[in-house]
Amino acid sequence: MEEENGRLTERQMLILKAIVDYHISNGEPVGSKYLMQNEQLRCSSATIRNEMAELERKGYLEQPHTSAGRVPSERGYRFYVDALIEHYEMTAREAAVINAQLKSKMGELDQILVTASKLASSLTNYTGIAVKPKTGEVRIARFDAVYMNENNFLLVMVTPAGSAKTKHIHVDAGITQSGCSLFTQSGCSLVADALNRNIAGLTAQEITLPLIIQLESEVPELAALVNPIIKVVYDVMNELDSGGLKFSGVNRLLQYPEFTDVGQLQELLGSFEEEDDIINIVSDAQGDDINVVIGSESPVRVFNNSSFVFKPIVKDGVTLGAIGIIGPRRMDYAKVLSTLEGLCDRISRMLGTNELPEGGNQDGSGKEESE
Repeated sequence: MEEENGRLTERQMLILKAIVDYHISNGEPVGSKYLMQNEQLRCSSATIRNEMAELERKGYLEQPHTSAGRVPSERGYRFYVDALIEHYEMTAREAAVINAQLKSKMGELDQILVTASKLASSLTNYTGIAVKPKTGEVRIARFDAVYMNENNFLLVMVTPAGSAKTKHIHVDAGITQSGCSLFTQSGCSLVADALNRNIAGLTAQEITLPLIIQLESEVPELAALVNPIIKVVYDVMNELDSGGLKFSGVNRLLQYPEFTDVGQLQELLGSFEEEDDIINIVSDAQGDDINVVIGSESPVRVFNNSSFVFKPIVKDGVTLGAIGIIGPRRMDYAKVLSTLEGLCDRISRMLGTNELPEGGNQDGSGKEESE
């Protein structure tokens, strides 16, 4: 029995699913005449029209001004994705393409993510996105200090993945005793040892004032160097954790009537430059489940006519990246979900068997990769 809380009857769900499936395929409004051909709907045309009117009243369908048919509303798409969608079985050829392409591009994670976004775009015919989220989990595994002279040294910061960042540190001329510089080769080693004992392996949030004071106490004659060094460490951690996007197949959006309005398309493409908005959506996701963000569910206003589907890649509780798809609200969700599952599962297996390092170039840059 239908309930007043908006739940749908079995027949209404069949009608809604048929309408969404048809509209995804061709973008046209759906009328009762088409639905009469559905063998699962054993009812009259009048009954179908009444049910469509009820679905519209409940907010699952909309009626375009120029048509007697109906199209799914945002709520209709959400119900379809959550309750009605059928599993799309990836073809053997599609699976083989994924395996071959990812294996041939084996390298750092950033390269794998970009390759995966290109594959996602070509397999679904939408725009692919490789996302490097902000994690707040960046750590420096080891510090090295390279002595240059009494006024300069290089601070080398090595990540758990083995990539390194090197920064120049100027030694204040005031660090002297009896007119002689206190900063020598041995002093350089003392600084590196103190950093490794106290802050190696910690996140930026874990490098607290008591630890900084402890550092100063361990190298009292060089205490004036501690604050400049900590600032450099914070800056590098923020740089490594800046996140980034790379887009693939942006031109594919032009194939869909939803994006033929030049102003609307320009606004959407402009939103791609606001990387933080998209990165924050991914960074806020929990776990490694696929996320489907439909229309106005997105905090990015210009996505109102679009859907953003993404799957995080997680290892040991840390989100290393994500692969996503942006397309019209009437995207083929079944194929998109299956494609992202296949891509991300393959990458996760590569990570689990150490087929690639977890790090990347971490440059945080992200612009379209044309195909």
